[in-house]
Amino acid sequence: MTAPPDLTGKTLLMPDMTPTGSRLLVAALRAFGVNAVVMPTMNGLSLGKELTSGKECFPCQVTLGDVLHYLAEEKKRLGASFSAANYVYFMPEAGGPCRFGMYNTLHRIVLDRFPEFRDTAIVTLSTDDGYDSSAIFPRRSAGPFRKLAFTAMILADVLDRIAWRTRPYESVPGSVDACIVAALCDMSREMEASGATLDFSPLDRLAGETAHKASRLMDRTLPRRPRVGIVGEIYLRSHPGSNQELIRTLEALGGEVVNASLTEWFNFVTHLNRREAAQSFQACLKDLNLPGLATAATSRLVSRLTMDWQVKRQHAVYEQVLPHLDIAPDHDVAHLEAFLDDERLYSFAIGTEAGISIAGALAYAADDFDGVVNVFPFTCMPSTICSAILKPMLLKKNVPYLDSPHDGSNQPNRDITLRTFMHQVARRAALRMMGGRREKACPRGRKA
Repeated sequence: MTAPPDLTGKTLLMPDMTPTGSRLLVAALRAFGVNAVVMPTMNGLSLGKELTSGKECFPCQVTLGDVLHYLAEEKKRLGASFSAANYVYFMPEAGGPCRFGMYNTLHRIVLDRFPEFRDTAIVTLSTDDGYDSSAIFPRRSAGPFRKLAFTAMILADVLDRIAWRTRPYESVPGSVDACIVAALCDMSREMEASGATLDFSPLDRLAGETAHKASRLMDRTLPRRPRVGIVGEIYLRSHPGSNQELIRTLEALGGEVVNASLTEWFNFVTHLNRREAAQSFQACLKDLNLPGLATAATSRLVSRLTMDWQVKRQHAVYEQVLPHLDIAPDHDVAHLEAFLDDERLYSFAIGTEAGISIAGALAYAADDFDGVVNVFPFTCMPSTICSAILKPMLLKKNVPYLDSPHDGSNQPNRDITLRTFMHQVARRAALRMMGGRREKACPRGRKA
């Protein structure tokens, strides 16, 4: 196993994939002594596009532009004292056919084209080992950090879901955003100060307090809006700059939006690793491969315990929030797989994020969402598969569906497309609720 890089005295550069998740992940890194920062995003997009062929998916161009622009600005700021060796660029990867698995390789090639940036190291975590943090930390710290990082993702999801649940109904425009920004700052400070102890109770308590504060900002006389669920490629659906502020646009057009969570992806990766370990165990047992059997058994146990802990940790955070605000519950990955088994349309065994997106869209439909949007980079293979399967399936269920591909270009028909979609969503909601009493915007809190 390759030894983790020495980050002493260096700055770890984090891509700004999500306004909440990236900042909490940086706080988790800082809790373990890493000087991590979130890079400004979209400022170097033209440079990212200039140095790629156009065949790459859009997040590759965005993140490449971000790191080049950041390093160039640091060189300008520091002058002769600038050293690329003082920076480490964080870029995860994924196994399988997705082009995301090659981002860090391409970024390395491009950075090497600039003599002044060649000494900037790239550190990565992979889905193949469930984002084992030993690529960054020594073994004694890797496990605890992963637990804190996973908690950071849960808290980011919860902050986002609090915002999405309350912002469409706020009495004073901007009040919910201000509440979430303040909560994000409080959580970041608390995580950096005490996160390494793995005492999560102060962070969980802050999540509950934020839900309570945000719920008081809602106009309770407003009727519940039609709900729109978002699935798709994790970067595009999470990065407001890349998806052209899709969530806020849908809210402005009369919807209440729920995006697939960051935690869902982590649970999905753990679930796939658990499946693969079980399959390897059965194969070794059949072949009487005793060394392989022992390895597979250990992997199977570790992945099972990891999933159990992740689900328990997630429930603990949501239990603090749900008494104050009925945010959307997160999808259980095993339950999502049942949707695929029932419809026989796809299988988690095939891999890629297509499975989780297809199942997530079907789960939205089962939960009476009034529309589904699939957000993805232009030419994305997994999301194209999703589109081919979901369009006829959701049409059959009378659920409006919209593909939302992005490549950084301005789409002249985007406004009319979204307005048409939201008209269909509103019509479906009206028909669904016809004859029934319309739900109030903010019912009293309920238990999990």
